[in-house]
Amino acid sequence: MVKKYEEIKQRLRGSVTPLITPFKANYEIDYEKQAELIEYQLDNGTHAISVTGTSGEPSSLTLEERVYVMENAKQAINGRVPFAPGTGSTNHDETMYLTKKAQEIGADAAMVIVPYYNKPNQQALYKHFKTIADTVDIPIIVYNIPGRTAVNMEVETLARLREDCPNIIGVKESNKDFEHVNRVLLHCGRDFLLFSGIELLCYPMLAIGGAGSISATSNVEPKKVAEMHNAWAEGDIKRAQDLHFELMTLNDVLFKDTNPAPVKAALGMMGKIEPVLRLPMDVPNEALQKEIHQTLVDYGKLLQHT
Repeated sequence: MVKKYEEIKQRLRGSVTPLITPFKANYEIDYEKQAELIEYQLDNGTHAISVTGTSGEPSSLTLEERVYVMENAKQAINGRVPFAPGTGSTNHDETMYLTKKAQEIGADAAMVIVPYYNKPNQQALYKHFKTIADTVDIPIIVYNIPGRTAVNMEVETLARLREDCPNIIGVKESNKDFEHVNRVLLHCGRDFLLFSGIELLCYPMLAIGGAGSISATSNVEPKKVAEMHNAWAEGDIKRAQDLHFELMTLNDVLFKDTNPAPVKAALGMMGKIEPVLRLPMDVPNEALQKEIHQTLVDYGKLLQHT
């Protein structure tokens, strides 16, 4: 089993797109569009796919819908790249159920978020993740996003989990504290998979030994995000740096409202989806939509008159 974990650690690297969940105008999930978005990602060099993470609006989906989204994505990917769906929830039993489902459908790994809203202490976090890891044998990526969960997975807690759970193989750090992410590799080991969930830290995390990024921006500009990782892997540091700065304006505009509202607005303008979010989320205001539109024009994603 440990060999299986080592194999996925070698494969699950680079640009992992946290795919949005496309809805129809009537708010039903558009599974055909989801498959089309996956093709768009793979055609543009994305290295792996995740669904039902923050960008996938998981709290707006029923448990059954989350399973259907995972199954549809698994079928569309068809083994071409690693698949690591988000299976976390504010509810422990739901997280357990979804993680088991990810294992059953043959996902390569599961991304499990630190529970949001509950604000568990560090020992409770340890017990939550340890119980899940002990119950399944699918590799697990911990998802630490204190801006959404109101609690930070401390380095010491993560290191305990890495030590005690062979299938906890990495972490997505949506954490702006760069000292924290350095200490993750120091205490969890430099072979621990460290993914950036903060767009402006995607390149800097590679410099300290990160495995890649799980960046919402790659929904809109998958090719350049993947190219940045390819350039780094090939030793073309200047090209990777250039792409990092080239992507910065797009990164900024896509986070001027809560993710994934700007991303969905952009994909709508590009004709990829209906720009629909389920309440309580909604599309950005008109001023931001104009800014997103102009940014897409500047990046060559739209014509000026579109």
